[in-house]
Amino acid sequence: MMIKEIKFTDNAIKHINNILSKKDEGIFFRIAIKGGGCSGFQYDFSFDKKPQEDDLVQNNILIDKTSADLLKGSEIDYVKELIGDSFKINNPQSKSSCGCGVSFSV
Repeated sequence: MMIKEIKFTDNAIKHINNILSKKDEGIFFRIAIKGGGCSGFQYDFSFDKKPQEDDLVQNNILIDKTSADLLKGSEIDYVKELIGDSFKINNPQSKSSCGCGVSFSV
């Protein structure tokens, strides 16, 4: 099943493709939302060898259905800032987030 209602910027796609080009062939980039962080939920970026049964797949990106529901309407970008380079998620479902931008609440 395809990832819908989540927009990836060109910068995010380029960075994902760049880091995957340095991994073994067939590796996927996984985006997930896990419990934790100072606001209740946190974004998690990792690598996986194969899709799981409940994963949504777009090209070489995996998102489980539960995380995809929490990311619906989001834009995922990759930004270079003075404090470092990172993925930045603009999530309209997020009611608040912590100062570091890594965790959020809904």
